[in-house]
Amino acid sequence: MGLKAVIFDFNGVVINDEPIHERLISQLLLEENLRPNPKDFQAVCLGRSDRVALKMLFERRGRCVTEEYLGELMRRKSQMYLEELSQMETLPSYEGLTDFILKLRLENLQLALVSGALRVEIETVLDRLGLTEQFPIIVAGDDIATSKPEPDGYLLAVEKLGLKPSECLAIEDAPAGIEAAQRAGLQAVGVANTYPVHMLQRQADWVVDYLSELELDRVREAFETEVPARLGASPEASSSD
Repeated sequence: MGLKAVIFDFNGVVINDEPIHERLISQLLLEENLRPNPKDFQAVCLGRSDRVALKMLFERRGRCVTEEYLGELMRRKSQMYLEELSQMETLPSYEGLTDFILKLRLENLQLALVSGALRVEIETVLDRLGLTEQFPIIVAGDDIATSKPEPDGYLLAVEKLGLKPSECLAIEDAPAGIEAAQRAGLQAVGVANTYPVHMLQRQADWVVDYLSELELDRVREAFETEVPARLGASPEASSSD
């Protein structure tokens, strides 16, 4: 069996844009005469698609939106996002990301990306970062109706790769994404870009502060034996699962 592919999350793993999304969602709510709540972003938005997050945010404020209007809200936010990126000379990607991706390719591992973000946003960022060719398979928020923690995105990516879930490793920054990957039958790395290590240790099979810390040899060994080594997890955290 063994490890044959690595599937990346996008927001919070490829690009450090969560603060941008939080600001744009607040702006969108204000434009709709609704009051933003800073606590909502982590509780509702992190790890989820705009479709699901916006619907939940409006429902929390007593507003039901039609699918048509929800689509309009998503397009407005996406346009604001792309406009903001266009004004940045350098996009806020994570240090060591490109080197890590090249390392995976040298190991002859297939790469894919699963995200609730719209395809135009993903493709714009990958193009700016020079990573388009590294991700031939992308499952975006446009492709599926559900959102993480539902496993549909990962199941579709695995199908497109022509592999089994047990042959794929997911890289996620949020509990919802880790849950989605594991429900799809994948092992998951939690990288502490958004949540602290101790929170990710409760759920992820592997936990690192930075992608450069991931010991690929140990990961491959775990896939061969089918026993995750819980990289970065404390003994106490491991024993609690």
